[in-house]
This record gives sequence, C-alpha cells and structure tokens, in this order.
Amino acid sequence: MGTHVIEAGFPVNSNAEFEAVSDIAAATDTTVCGLARVVEGDIEAAIDSGVEMVHVFVSTSDVQLEDSMHATREEAKERAVAAVEQVKDAGVECMFSPMDATRTDPDYLVEIVEAVSDAGTDWINIPDTCGVGMPTSFGKTVKAVVEATDARVDVHTHDDFGMAAANAIMGFENGAEQAQVSVNGIGERAGNAAYEEVVMAVESVYGVDTGIDTTQIIELARIVEDASDIPVPANKPVTGRNAFAHESGIHAAGVIENSDTFEPGVMTPEMVGAEREFVLGKHTGTHSVRKHLVEAGFDPTESEVRALTSRIKEYGAGKRQVTAGDVERFAREANVDREEEEVRI
Repeated sequence: MGTHVIEAGFPVNSNAEFEAVSDIAAATDTTVCGLARVVEGDIEAAIDSGVEMVHVFVSTSDVQLEDSMHATREEAKERAVAAVEQVKDAGVECMFSPMDATRTDPDYLVEIVEAVSDAGTDWINIPDTCGVGMPTSFGKTVKAVVEATDARVDVHTHDDFGMAAANAIMGFENGAEQAQVSVNGIGERAGNAAYEEVVMAVESVYGVDTGIDTTQIIELARIVEDASDIPVPANKPVTGRNAFAHESGIHAAGVIENSDTFEPGVMTPEMVGAEREFVLGKHTGTHSVRKHLVEAGFDPTESEVRALTSRIKEYGAGKRQVTAGDVERFAREANVDREEEEVRI
C-alpha cells in the first residue's frame, strides 16, 4: 500500500517475536523498525533482527521515572544518549522517544531532546503515552520539540479521550513529518491513532499526497479485524460498516441526487475500497425504497412506494433490521409488478 515504516515489534521480548520481526524485515522493501528500551541487550537484539531502524525509548515524566524506571532525570538522559550512540555506531537509523512526553516537565523534555540530538538521533518521537494530550497543548509540545532539534519529528498518540487522530494531525500542523498509527486504531487501552483516519484526513481534507494506496484500506481493515478478533464498530470512521451508509430519508434523497450533499465530498467510498449503502429502517424515505425496489426488478407505482415505505418504517421501528429480502417480500405481498424481462433463445 506504500506504508512508509512498519514498526514490527520488540525483538528482545521473546524468541518468537525476534523471529517475527526478522521475517518481516526480510519480506519487504518498506523500512522496518524494531523497538528497544535504553538497554544494551534490547538494542543488540533489535539490530540483530535485521531492521533498518531502531526505536529506543526511556521514561521522562517524573511519575514514570520514580515509580517505573526508578531512575533520576540525569540517569535517564545518560541512558538515552548512550542508546542513541549504540544504534548510530551500528550504522542503523535511530528514533528516540521521551516516553510520556505530554506529562513531562517541558524544560526537561527540551533538555533530553537536545542531548539525544547532539548524540545523532535521526528522529525524535513525541509520545502521548497516556492519551492526556489535547490538540492545542499537544501542538505546542510538538512545536517546542521541533524548535529544539535538527532531527526529524514523529508523533505517537493514544485515544483515551478520543483525540488520537486529531493530535496526530496537530503534530503535522506543528512541524512533525511522521505519525505512528495502527490499523483500526488497535493499541494499548483505548488504542492509538487509526491508520485509516489519519491517512484519509491528510489526503482528503489537507489535500496531501501521502503515497498510500487508499483503495486497499477497507481490505486491510478486514484482514486485521479477522486476525486480531477485535471487531470494527459499525460507526467507526472510514472503515465502519455504516461509514458510507444512509438511512435518513433526507440524507438518502440528497445522496441519490448528488453524493456530496450528505457525504464529505472529499472522501468517497471508492477512495477507500468501500461501497455506498442505502439502509432501510424507521428513518427511511421513499427515494431509498424506490431505489431498492427497482434494483430488485420491481416496477412500483408512486402509491405502492409510499405504502411500502410506511410498512418498512413500522417494521424498522421495532428495532429490527430491514433487509433486501424483507423489501422483496413486502413487495410480493403487495403484488407490486415486476419489470418485464426479455429472454433471447
């Protein structure tokens, strides 16, 4: 699809994960990245796995330093510098993350960013590890980091308050060149910024060519849904089964006339490999009913369309899904004429 970097895993975690990362690195021309703590063994394992980029991270917020790493700010900075130097000495591209950046003292954040920049890191990743960043404040954090380093800046956002995609976009607006995303938003707790949401916002709203083949987004989402056993909510942006579905009579009538009336316009179903649907239920209007009947081979009169619309509304009001089969059954029961068919022998 043209994805720029694949962070394949944490090689030191287990033999199985090491092998998985190695297999992925060997199977693609896309840049593959391995994750590592600021620990020599972690970094060696990542390098040995054959990745082209190593992503090293260290806690920088006081709460994580004290109660997770049990280290001082100075110790964390020293380990960060040593880790970056180890990666660069191996001739591998380096990304550094000050973990929990959005809860880190701003002055210390800049201090450690400057230190790893002097050590030669290629990328600085700014992680909103606990999802507490709001777009305005996160944008300011990104801007401060961009101004403090010559390295390229990347962002990693979590969705605890539903802000992951928005924060990723704010990262771009404030100088970040890359965002870490996951298909269907899968990630720790409430998940990460969703691949499909960030890509389509950048492509459609901002008009930026990402180089991603967006027509495969739906297929990719379904593959990950099946493999992960984590269902995609029907109302999920871009990839949810209702993302391009219309039930309201007003909406359906408008879309039948011109899809831009009640769709974003800049993002169409075809762009992501989806299909537009007209859903029948208690909010259905005559336009949708007529469309379904004609597509099913019926030739209804206006009065028949109105009568069937009323029946469908009543049926849907009982919280029942109205299927294409139901529509055909209602039409047959109402003796709606079928369109004449020609058969050539």
